[in-house]
Amino acid sequence: MLSVLAVDDEPPALAELAFLLEQNEHVGQVLTAGDGAGALRLLEQQHVDTVFLDIRMPGLSGLDLARVLARFRRPPAVVFVTAYDDHAVTAFDLHAVDYVMKPYRRERLFEAIRRATDAVNGTRAAAASVAGDDSDDETISVELGGVTRFIRRSEVAYVSAQGDYARLHTSDGGSHLLRVPLATLEDRWAQAGFVRIHRSYLVALTSIEELRADAGRYTVVIGDTTLPVSRRHTRDLRDRLVRRAGGNR
Repeated sequence: MLSVLAVDDEPPALAELAFLLEQNEHVGQVLTAGDGAGALRLLEQQHVDTVFLDIRMPGLSGLDLARVLARFRRPPAVVFVTAYDDHAVTAFDLHAVDYVMKPYRRERLFEAIRRATDAVNGTRAAAASVAGDDSDDETISVELGGVTRFIRRSEVAYVSAQGDYARLHTSDGGSHLLRVPLATLEDRWAQAGFVRIHRSYLVALTSIEELRADAGRYTVVIGDTTLPVSRRHTRDLRDRLVRRAGGNR
């Protein structure tokens, strides 16, 4: 069963698309978004197998969104749905699995679902054969003043808890709120070298410049920032830093 995200800035078209998708026996959950930014917010919370994506939308267009999705660690299959045929070549250059013209025909849309299912099954099989590979750098979408910006995980020096959300602090001094709990990032980024040092902080080991001890209390230095290390995380952090130093000799 596919989990699907339908994206269209026109509410009637979005409602029709979601309704037709729900009629297919191979489709399970159907999520909807009215624009590219909304789609990215949903995808920060959960993975979907396939995105049915309108091309012409204000702000982040369907083609722009597809380029971002292609950089995901686990990119979903993309099916473009549009009233225009002048972007077909670009769409397939972006490895879309299908290009469906509006108005929708049930049979044609179901054919796109079949192609998406084949693509997803192939991706799952490939992922199973290389389980544990975390070498790809993840792309994260963040918003500031109504503008969506994309940063790489490798740009993040440390993450601080901010209520139920997390704030990303980049190596260039930037700060970006991400609507994801710190614990979620701890699990997702563990294999990428991020380690919890405190209930409020997750840090990239490669960003730590110093580990300081003062009267039995430890802190780490990252650029111009000093962060506390809780007692329960001290031993694990020291061991990780020692192993890292040994591996770099």
